[in-house]
Amino acid sequence: MNQDSIHHILQEILTDITTPAGLWQLAVVIAACCGAWAINGLLRARVMRYAPEHWKLGIGGINRVLFPLSTLLFVLIGKLILAYWQHTSFLLLASKLLLAMAAIRLVVYALRYIIEPGGMLKTLENTIAGSIWALLALHLSGILPEILSALEAIEFKIGKNPVNLLLALQGVLTILITIFIALWCSRIFENRLLRVSNINMNLRVVLAKLLRVMLLFIAILIALSAVGLDITMLSVFGGALGVGLGFGLQRIASNYVSGFIILLDKSMQIGDVVTIDIHYGVVSDLRTRYLVLRKLDGTEVIIPNETMITNPVINHSFTDHKARVQMPIQVSYDSELELAMQLMREAAERHPRVLVEPAPTVQIRGFGESGIDLMLIVWIPDPEEGSAALQSEIYLEVWQAFKQNKISIPFPQREVRILNLNTEHLNTEQMNAEPSLNKI
Repeated sequence: MNQDSIHHILQEILTDITTPAGLWQLAVVIAACCGAWAINGLLRARVMRYAPEHWKLGIGGINRVLFPLSTLLFVLIGKLILAYWQHTSFLLLASKLLLAMAAIRLVVYALRYIIEPGGMLKTLENTIAGSIWALLALHLSGILPEILSALEAIEFKIGKNPVNLLLALQGVLTILITIFIALWCSRIFENRLLRVSNINMNLRVVLAKLLRVMLLFIAILIALSAVGLDITMLSVFGGALGVGLGFGLQRIASNYVSGFIILLDKSMQIGDVVTIDIHYGVVSDLRTRYLVLRKLDGTEVIIPNETMITNPVINHSFTDHKARVQMPIQVSYDSELELAMQLMREAAERHPRVLVEPAPTVQIRGFGESGIDLMLIVWIPDPEEGSAALQSEIYLEVWQAFKQNKISIPFPQREVRILNLNTEHLNTEQMNAEPSLNKI
């Protein structure tokens, strides 16, 4: 009988549960948990408090797996000591469970470091945790070797090479693990690179993305070599990919190339206020294939990078981040024009978002049909926050100031003249209408 099978372990546990051997094993598990808890608390209280900020991420990952690993270490030490004079099946089962728990915590922590929070992350966490527990259950029950033998018996051919299903699954798992490690390493390098302040932000983004692509490519080559596939097959694949890029994938390739051009020529950066086609907003993210534009109403627009290369783009903060806001106002012809312009300037200067330099100005734009057209021009340092609320508050200040100083805002007036009117017909209608008016 397999000494690690669940039947053997449970049989020994049931035999020892009412004996001192079972109590000794339980005491070892409790002592191991207490020791691990003390070490875990010490690390969290001391090291996390005094560690540099860029170390805390790595220490946090160690802290997540430290409890199950330290508990496992204490359990294994106790198992070695107790194995000289009694059964240790309960400690064997506890060690396997702790090892699975440490593996799950480490993988989940790595996934949260690589993938953004969302439904996909939660699904991957549940899938990996369930798979690890299922493998442990199959191993303890003794079914896992039979399943592996059955998979190995299923054979098929890839070209001229015979391959079995177990080898294919091992190859897929190897590729996934190497890609996972590559993504982990690229995220570590990317975080360190983005903290380098003496390099331009766009250049840092480009280097981080190139590093990720290079690490993924190396990981795939290593995985294919580990599986036993001939890497020279990639030359054929590369030729086919080149033909595909030349015909069917030329737009996708154009977007990727345009993305690197935008990042390198510094024509657009994260945080710039731009107008692309009919969309006005703030650049919230620059990707290799598209740009994410956050509009002032909170919605986000995904714009392909090729659009920024082939179409005109207005960058309101290319040389200076501040932006100009124009507010048209009309006053009547009988109002005191100089006083109205002064009141408009003072209302703008009192607003906290309006810059002192350049100072607010008021210009006469023309003489309209109903009044004099004025334009209030102000500058703000944070155009990404929008200007609708700003204009509403300044308009209200101007309205109150105009009311206090008897300055009127005109409304359209029209004079209607009726030509070639039939006076006899009009008099008859008036005579017919008089009795009804008298009755009223």
